[in-house]
Amino acid sequence: MSLIDAASARSLIASNPDVLVVDVRTPAEFESAHIDGAVNLPLDQVDAHLRHIVGAAGGRLLLVCQSGSRAERARSALAGAGLADVAVLDGGMNAWTATGGAVHRGRPRWSLERQVRLVAGSIVFAAALASLWVPAAVLVAAFVGGGLAVAALTDTCAMGLLLARLPYNRGGRVDVEAAIARLRGAVS
Repeated sequence: MSLIDAASARSLIASNPDVLVVDVRTPAEFESAHIDGAVNLPLDQVDAHLRHIVGAAGGRLLLVCQSGSRAERARSALAGAGLADVAVLDGGMNAWTATGGAVHRGRPRWSLERQVRLVAGSIVFAAALASLWVPAAVLVAAFVGGGLAVAALTDTCAMGLLLARLPYNRGGRVDVEAAIARLRGAVS
């Protein structure tokens, strides 16, 4: 895995104009705050257009997400398809902003991770409360707890993938062709 810390990423971007920052978060997360000059290519689009991305990538890519796990999944997929010069921002946008990295801010929205915590916590709380009247409701809480444990162990999150499909998280449409053109070095 090619991890790069936020300070090194800033230096790399400043010293090498061929580095392209690719943000794999949802369009809504990207609209909320992103690194200036970054291209938004959500993780599900990376998977869907893997061959085109690998064929179009003309220089070094720096993949970014909120915490680093989605970017690492994208890096792994791209590396598996033959693209070698890809780095992941260690700690993602959380680390970038914590170390004073400049961001372009738009309409504030909750990160996908925060949404997962809200939904999972609400389901567990409601199930625990409902189990006072319907004892079997505790199974719903157990199911969500098990799902969170699996998410932590596998570094994937089914609930996050489902929440990413909601209209709130879609934000503006992502122009995949324009993003791929940017990967080729073309001006969009």
